[in-house]
Amino acid sequence: MARSDASRPPADDPSSHHGVRTFEGLVIVSLTLVGWSSIPLFLRHFAEDIDPWTSNGWRYGFAALIWAPVVIVGGLRRRLPEGLWRRAVVPSVINSIGQVCFTSAHYLIEPGLLTFGLRSQILFVSVGAYLMFESERRVVRSPGYLIGALMVVVGTIGTVSLEEGALDGAKLAGVGLAIASGLFFAMYALAVRKHMHGVNPIVAFSAISQYTAASQITLMVALGASGGLGALALAGQPVVEGPVLAGFLNDQFVLLLLSAVIGIALGHVGYYAAIGRLGVAVSSGVIQLQPFLVLAGSAALFGERMTALQVASGTLAVAGAGLMLFVQHRLNRRDEISVTAMPTAVTDGAGPDDPDPVRERAEEKDV
Repeated sequence: MARSDASRPPADDPSSHHGVRTFEGLVIVSLTLVGWSSIPLFLRHFAEDIDPWTSNGWRYGFAALIWAPVVIVGGLRRRLPEGLWRRAVVPSVINSIGQVCFTSAHYLIEPGLLTFGLRSQILFVSVGAYLMFESERRVVRSPGYLIGALMVVVGTIGTVSLEEGALDGAKLAGVGLAIASGLFFAMYALAVRKHMHGVNPIVAFSAISQYTAASQITLMVALGASGGLGALALAGQPVVEGPVLAGFLNDQFVLLLLSAVIGIALGHVGYYAAIGRLGVAVSSGVIQLQPFLVLAGSAALFGERMTALQVASGTLAVAGAGLMLFVQHRLNRRDEISVTAMPTAVTDGAGPDDPDPVRERAEEKDV
């Protein structure tokens, strides 16, 4: 007897599946935003107890242990990309210098001011992309992109120059380190795109994290107090008094290691997972809200205050960065649509060994 349509199980609704993935992506990118916003707060918290060399050495060393299984298992299975370790050298060196500048800045200026200053990173990325990648030059020349860049410049200058009180030598050095870290992080992003193109981003970051950890541990042993062993004095010190945190979580040394898990290990995994569900434009746009969360956390924990004009200038810089990302996404998306709209004979020949402009652009964004 024929089975009635009413008794058949309903087919999967593609729109429902898309909605679930979008919801998952929003949750993941929100958690990533919170996690990355906590990094400056952790660094500022530990600045009173350990030096920057010790902070970087322990955090990156522990994060490298978490990432190590990716390259160990891949190596045992002979599935690592050819030349991975050689290709990871240049991005790792640049990343290591950027991390030293970034962490050291927290010992001189407050987290909110520092994070707003880091919006200058997108300017350095733009200049580097213009010089290194011909495909990006049309994007950088576009009016909307240039307006966004001008907003970042004006907003960053306003955020720094409108600081209450005199900008003494220490604060100027802190601002200089923050901007320098933005420069090196921009160079790092460009180096990853150039040297790690086509490598799975998880594998790429795992290899880079091993090199970065090695450099930070070496600096810690050479320059850190007691060769970095001073961090062990944090063990047994409570994070907060009373029963707010129970057991091993209420321990300063555990908190130091936890900061590495949240900021370095899980943060990147979350960001890549969000990109897979929401795309680059939405994910990177949400992350632009980081300075506001950092400022709110710093105000609550450390009493940081910024004037209304500073916040307005910072907002202008963040909006400018968002505009640059939007223009880049719109122009790149238009190129992808025009490519896929070409006659079938032009695009269907692309196989694993043939250049596909759409695939190559997507890989460059992901890495």
